[in-house]
Amino acid sequence: MVHIRTFVAAALLAATANAWADAPPAPASCASIPLAGADAAAVRTPSAPDAWGGPRTGSEASLSDRVVRYEIDATLDPDKHTVTGKQRLTWRNRSAQPVCSVYLHLYLNAFEGPGSTFMTELRENSDRFRSDVASHDGEWGYIKLDKVAQGGAPVKSTFVQPDGGPSTDRTVVRLDLPQPVAPGASTTLDIDFLGQLPRVVARTGYYGSFHLVGQWFPKIGVLELPGERGATTPRWNAHEFHAHSEFYADFGEYDVRITVPEGYTVGATGEETGEPVKRDGKVTHRFVQDDVHDFAWTADNRYAKPLVGYYEGPGSPKVTVRVLYTPEYENNAAPALQATIDSLEYFSRTLGPYPYRTVTVVIPPHNAAEAGGMEYPTFFTASSFARVDEGTMTRDLLDFVTIHEFGHGYFYGILASNEFEEPMLDEGLNEFWDQRMLVSHKRDIHLTSPLLKKLGIDLRLPVFDYERMAAMNRTPADPLGQNAWNRMSGGSYGTVYSRTATTMHDLEAEVGTPALERAFKLYYARWKFRHPSIADFEQAMAEGTGRPDVVRRVFAQQVYGVQPVNDRIEAFSSREVLPQPGQVVHDGKRVELTSAAIDKAVSDKRAAWKKAHPDAKPGEGPFPYRTRVLVRRSGADVPQVLKVTFADGSTRSVRFSGTRPWQRFTWTLHSKAVSAELDPQGAINLDADKLDDSRTLEPDASVARRLSGQATSLLQTLYSLLVSL
Repeated sequence: MVHIRTFVAAALLAATANAWADAPPAPASCASIPLAGADAAAVRTPSAPDAWGGPRTGSEASLSDRVVRYEIDATLDPDKHTVTGKQRLTWRNRSAQPVCSVYLHLYLNAFEGPGSTFMTELRENSDRFRSDVASHDGEWGYIKLDKVAQGGAPVKSTFVQPDGGPSTDRTVVRLDLPQPVAPGASTTLDIDFLGQLPRVVARTGYYGSFHLVGQWFPKIGVLELPGERGATTPRWNAHEFHAHSEFYADFGEYDVRITVPEGYTVGATGEETGEPVKRDGKVTHRFVQDDVHDFAWTADNRYAKPLVGYYEGPGSPKVTVRVLYTPEYENNAAPALQATIDSLEYFSRTLGPYPYRTVTVVIPPHNAAEAGGMEYPTFFTASSFARVDEGTMTRDLLDFVTIHEFGHGYFYGILASNEFEEPMLDEGLNEFWDQRMLVSHKRDIHLTSPLLKKLGIDLRLPVFDYERMAAMNRTPADPLGQNAWNRMSGGSYGTVYSRTATTMHDLEAEVGTPALERAFKLYYARWKFRHPSIADFEQAMAEGTGRPDVVRRVFAQQVYGVQPVNDRIEAFSSREVLPQPGQVVHDGKRVELTSAAIDKAVSDKRAAWKKAHPDAKPGEGPFPYRTRVLVRRSGADVPQVLKVTFADGSTRSVRFSGTRPWQRFTWTLHSKAVSAELDPQGAINLDADKLDDSRTLEPDASVARRLSGQATSLLQTLYSLLVSL
């Protein structure tokens, strides 16, 4: 017997699919504006100087060149977990040609069933996603367009799959407009929609009374013009919602009214304007924010009284920081507030002032961890832990996730790169800057649980050592500049974070901290409120550091290419140079040096030298030592320092570089070598194996210490995995 609910659902889905499939094709004139393709990835050509209206100097009337305006009335039904919305979307055509069709993202349809690109990729690639929460009967999500009109005229719609995903994916829809939008003109679309939230999964949804409402409204794609992110002709950029991709949108204005039942606390992007309006047991809150490219919100009747703090810094308005949490995680609120205020200070000082007046932090409640660790403009979700004792792993994780999600407000929010095609510009650069903040605060990662701490055990790991362990250094699979979805595995997508952070760490070590900080400030100043590409970032780094040769080499090897780094000390010896038996010519006469004569001469000379140098160290004597070090290279050409230490305490350092797979260095000195070490400053974290970077002529306990460090780092990776389950 077919379950009646299943039968009805299947019939409705089929009817809906047929209705959309019957929509007529777009007018022929619209074919001149193509969609960015499925292979779109790292851009190699810098954008034109006037791209996106040119750099924002601060003298303009608005922070961004506002392209779109959203006016939305949204009503939450917390029992059905639905959002009923009425939206007026006003979009401006920046191009020099008429636009007959536009594209909307309907992200919630990623969760409507197994036929979406998102669900298909998770299933076919066997990837673990975040906390690996599965959707069950009655827990799916979707978005339905009930009405789309332009000037009162209905708009025809067709689902498309720009990246070649399954025909059942419905996360991108084309709207064929009754009235084309002239160059420089604007049009307004009136859209009625219904969003069914899923049981919290992949950044959005509900659990009980908790609602995290992200990627919930029909959102227009980006029309890129020639000279912007590698475009040579106008093109639409609107990718399907992939399992490992995030988002990309135009800057604009948001005016959103959110209606919820009385007793629910609401937090959202932007500032709440005016007093909430109560009527018939419901309350309407109005949030307004300009110069952002997304909007998210939360509502729950279990939220405690928000914890509020403030930040005031040079160049920024007074920023109100509001932390929302449920009672079981009250102990998470104060650390999250402090980490946010600390982040405001660090990012404002090292990149540029924070331009908005609010930050809202959400601590997800119990059983809603899937909603944690996600960023939206002026609004983000942190993590939540039962215990957050100072100096423990869970406290470090809470702090780091808070810093990381706030940091996205700069790299994802203000710089607004394309997370679909170039995720390293957001996830990777943000990860790097977050870890730099922790280093500046002299913070390590604690591997200590409350129980271990009670026993007096305090295990720690430097933050960039952790990044190195997760960077897939031995066999990297994809260039850092690869797009989010066309990767070998979910683990390879993870290298967007750790391998980018490790690469930037090594670049900083080579060019120097002042040069790198100067370059990042230039990148931010030039590209804030625009949409930079990887080529634009490379150009800013080359100019800002003053080391274009180094920057271009690193980008060629790791961003556009995927070359492992693997240097090692292959052989190391230091032998005393003694006279050898045989025939020699002395004063024009041939003389034979016998073994017996040489042995006596060596013995006599040693005795005399020892008498004259009673405090000499082992390895010092009357005869020189010939030291030889053979260095092998089986990866990318990365200049390294080789340091050799001798028994008398002296050292010799040389540079090892070039594409030749080996190089031998020799010294003849009156002291025996003790050790040889590549990268003595620990500057090159991309090296696949740091254990083979050094050798000693005598047993050395430091090897055991390095092995212990590796094991500790692996333990941290395991702990992180366990915490996320």
